[in-house]
Amino acid sequence: VQLQASGGGSVQAGDSLRLSCTVSGRSFSGFVIGWFRQAPGQEREFVDGIWWSSGLTHFYDRAKGRFIISRDRAKNTVYLQIDSLKPEDTAVYYCAAGRNRPDRQDRYDYWGQGTLVTVSS
Repeated sequence: VQLQASGGGSVQAGDSLRLSCTVSGRSFSGFVIGWFRQAPGQEREFVDGIWWSSGLTHFYDRAKGRFIISRDRAKNTVYLQIDSLKPEDTAVYYCAAGRNRPDRQDRYDYWGQGTLVTVSS
């Protein structure tokens, strides 16, 4: 099983980025794919999650915020769109796959290697 996160980089405040998480190695039916981030010196925190089969997201009103999660099953990829980036969004962003409780890190079975996002003011 492999989760490959990509799309990070160095950007300016106010820019947008779309991170990708490509999954492989097993069926992810019944799994939730979550995005987490870990800022320098901080604990890793949950950003959002999406159920692979249904496309339902953990935060129902996320479309009104800066982080929008989506998935394309044909491409085996989950995306995290981040708009209006701020310096405090600087972190390593990880994707992971689990079977329940999207907001609980300890419920995830598989983790990707992370992609670094650096936002300059």
